[in-house]
Amino acid sequence: MRLLKRLPGGSFELVSHSNDNPPPYATLSHTWTEGQEVTYNELLQFCGDRAAADGFEYFWVDTCCIDKSNSDELSMAINSMFRWYQRASACYVHLSDVFVPDEISDAETFPVAWQEVFRRSRWFTRGWTLQELLAPASVEFFCKQGKRLGSRVLLEREIHEITKIPLDALRGQSPSEFDIEERLSWAARRTTTMKEDKVCCLLGIFGVFLSLIYGKGEAYAICYLTIANIKVLLEQARALHQHTWQT
Repeated sequence: MRLLKRLPGGSFELVSHSNDNPPPYATLSHTWTEGQEVTYNELLQFCGDRAAADGFEYFWVDTCCIDKSNSDELSMAINSMFRWYQRASACYVHLSDVFVPDEISDAETFPVAWQEVFRRSRWFTRGWTLQELLAPASVEFFCKQGKRLGSRVLLEREIHEITKIPLDALRGQSPSEFDIEERLSWAARRTTTMKEDKVCCLLGIFGVFLSLIYGKGEAYAICYLTIANIKVLLEQARALHQHTWQT
């Protein structure tokens, strides 16, 4: 995998590391909004600054750490993304549509100033952000200006009310411990730019590996995911049967 490393002058460089043993790193989670004022460079700077402040030399941002022109790399990245977020030491969620008044320097102390707009944030409606919410060990939320709003732990009640995701899942319980119907419900009201991504963004949630399915439509992608889940269930049933027989 490729990670961004912050250089002394403030610029960044891409450094390749082993998928199996990368150094500690932070990740960025965000959404793009039409006409938004926050630029890509500002998001990189924000993540780089936060990572440095928390003592991380490296950080990962999907839009520049993945070569999307290479189909093999893109396929590998889509299937590995949940694991990459899971291995991250921290995930910084930048909410470009949540604004905190300038006179409030400590946003965590005055949640009344931003809670309503937080609940309406576009971030909670997008497909790819589901794994970015659940996979990392630590998730921290920041407003448009970069002020810290709180962690997934501190905001779990609000996040549960917004997403309907069980508190146990928000507290780190593996998605595989919830049934298929339950996991599908977490994504039911989420949207993606490309129809096939409604399935691709769930691969890590269901623990399945699929080859690229772009251009074949949402119905085909859903069918593909269903078949993959059936295979997983059959493997689990077979393993349980063997264990029962041996004991």
